[in-house]
Amino acid sequence: MAETRYIFVTGGVASSLGKGIISSSIGKLLQSRGYKVTIQKFDPYINIDPGTLNPYEHGECYVTVDGHEADLDLGHYERFLGIQTTKANNITTGRIYNNVIKKERKGDYLGKTIQVIPHITDEIIRNIQLLGNKYKFDFVITEIGGTVGDIESLPYLESIRQMKRRLGKNAISVHLTYVPFLAAAKELKTKPTQHSVKELQSFGVQPDILVLRSEHKLNDTLKKKVALFCNVSDSAVIESVDMPTIYEVPIRMQEQGLDETILKMVGLPIGKRPEMKEWREFLARRDAAKSTVNIALVGKYVQLQDAYKSILESLSHAATHNDRKLEVTYLNSEQLTDENISEKLEGIDGVVICPGFGQRGITGKYVAAKYTRMHNLPTFGICLGMQCMAIEFARNVLGYADANSTEMDDQTAHNVIDIMEEQKSITNMGGTMRLGAYECTVDTNSKTFEAYQTTSIQERHRHRYEFNNKYRERFEKKGMRCVGVNPDSDLVEIIEISDLKFYIGTQFHPEYSSTVLKPHPLFLSFIKAAINK
Repeated sequence: MAETRYIFVTGGVASSLGKGIISSSIGKLLQSRGYKVTIQKFDPYINIDPGTLNPYEHGECYVTVDGHEADLDLGHYERFLGIQTTKANNITTGRIYNNVIKKERKGDYLGKTIQVIPHITDEIIRNIQLLGNKYKFDFVITEIGGTVGDIESLPYLESIRQMKRRLGKNAISVHLTYVPFLAAAKELKTKPTQHSVKELQSFGVQPDILVLRSEHKLNDTLKKKVALFCNVSDSAVIESVDMPTIYEVPIRMQEQGLDETILKMVGLPIGKRPEMKEWREFLARRDAAKSTVNIALVGKYVQLQDAYKSILESLSHAATHNDRKLEVTYLNSEQLTDENISEKLEGIDGVVICPGFGQRGITGKYVAAKYTRMHNLPTFGICLGMQCMAIEFARNVLGYADANSTEMDDQTAHNVIDIMEEQKSITNMGGTMRLGAYECTVDTNSKTFEAYQTTSIQERHRHRYEFNNKYRERFEKKGMRCVGVNPDSDLVEIIEISDLKFYIGTQFHPEYSSTVLKPHPLFLSFIKAAINK
């Protein structure tokens, strides 16, 4: 049986350097050589998962097929590698401690004093090795959130130390640091990297590979200096400069032999360098695109692009495959009115009405849905966006002026969006939601079917309110058709006005299923409609 190799990715100097992109790029390079690869993220915060975190705190909450609310880096893992992740791919300190405390309460530790070492570190190591032991991956890449030196990260670094000691060459450490450029001195400075590596070494972890993040190209002299002072080989110092797109990073890493260096370190044959033909064709197509397609995102988190990360990437994939460059206009739904919507959407080719929760900014979404419906402007509503399209239609076409969701008004007489009866008694925030992948049957006589080219689909959900089937017949008679339905629960998953160019709302989140080489069919169809507007 083949041994599983473990690669640990840590960060230093500053956060937000792109550990998720580096982890995904390493995974892509190893996958292109035929290895079975997965990536997991360990987050040091004490929340059990990011499900209840404000997007301003942590960006988008990503949902896996098995219904786990996860860190947005899992979206990068899936988009780069074309894989599906699960609950096992995202662990938080909260979950680690929760598991240990549950075991202690059950008496599993036979009355021993529970300590960070060995009990917390053993639980971390168990979760790191779970994927390798259970699913027999060739490589498990583990990204540690935060920055070396954070108090919260210490148990993870100790776990890495123990695993490297135990597994020898089958466990290697990749450390991503920042090399700043001082404009006044006109110099790149390596001292922060040296200090970061020294900090890592103080916890007993010697990095095997250094990835140097910088806005400026690094010369060989500087890289050799880093290698000397940080005790790594010259070939193990890799530069990562700003790229026009994150999807170029694997190619730049391959050019510097990052995958070859890793294979040498773990004792595997290097072989011929993979062509990565499809990946390169995607990049070439992206670069060759001359015309743009301008898509407006209507939502309340427009100041923070990471809140809609998967939507942005899905639009980017679809634009490239339609030979267009994507241009995004962010429209704050709190500021949209009937008086300014025409001006705000001038020059826009298509509109995405974004998902979200709560009352804030909801009126602007109704305004956008009404305007695009009346002016036949391609519109894609996702989750709450789909519900806003239904509520606007009920108010202005069906004539129910007080139509609403019970999330916004629990006294509304026309609850076209409502919570299911069996969910009303649940008080746990996550427990009331439909999470993960569910089946959906698509009407063959629909624009949605034209996109999917199949009647049976499976998509991921993250919501607690549903379309009220009591109003279904009335919607259908007036032209808003329920063209996607869950075969088990009869819940409406997709609505569309078939007479318009593209006016489709999905209760699920199609953005979670789009990858670089397989863009989501609804996003492809939406961008195509926007181009042909």
